[in-house]
Amino acid sequence: MTTRVLVLTSSILDGNSLALAEHFKAQLAARDDVAITTRDLIADELPHLGLPELSSWQVPAGERTPEQRELAARSDALIDELQAHDVLVLGVPLYNLGIPSQMKAWFDRILRAGVTFRYTEDGPLGLLEGKRAMILAARGGQYAGTELDSQTPHLKHMLGLIGITEVDTVFAEGLAMGEEFREAAMGEARQAIEGLTERL
Repeated sequence: MTTRVLVLTSSILDGNSLALAEHFKAQLAARDDVAITTRDLIADELPHLGLPELSSWQVPAGERTPEQRELAARSDALIDELQAHDVLVLGVPLYNLGIPSQMKAWFDRILRAGVTFRYTEDGPLGLLEGKRAMILAARGGQYAGTELDSQTPHLKHMLGLIGITEVDTVFAEGLAMGEEFREAAMGEARQAIEGLTERL
């Protein structure tokens, strides 16, 4: 049985989160039981979500105008891609204590009420079952476990909204605190990634 992995990258620089994602893929390159799809959210940048696109989702498919069909197709394709994979890997730099806006634009299109989650009397219920996620986070400073790390809870809450609650996180932190510190942090992160790929 083949495990299908979707790797999303979102660095505007040739940066450390990209290096972590590449290291993840390299560990699996020789395995014939894993298929990897990569989506670069910078090279294939999505526009910010606007009202016309959001509204297109509310119109039944058979009643959409040509423009609405084109707008809705963007979200539909991203959701189809996510649904077709077993594991989601997010290569995420920390920009101003949050996720890159390009990644937020992706989440804005895959978090759709009635499609990837639904509202119930007990709160939202995720509709994507049996998937897991990995967050490969690269930061210039040290934030994990502190109040300043708003990024990790945000990502986990968004993933949980659609039913992805099994989430592993790898942190490479202090990357702007000197070359020796950077090399040690990236080395530890690469080792953690190797441990995760062995369990795929």
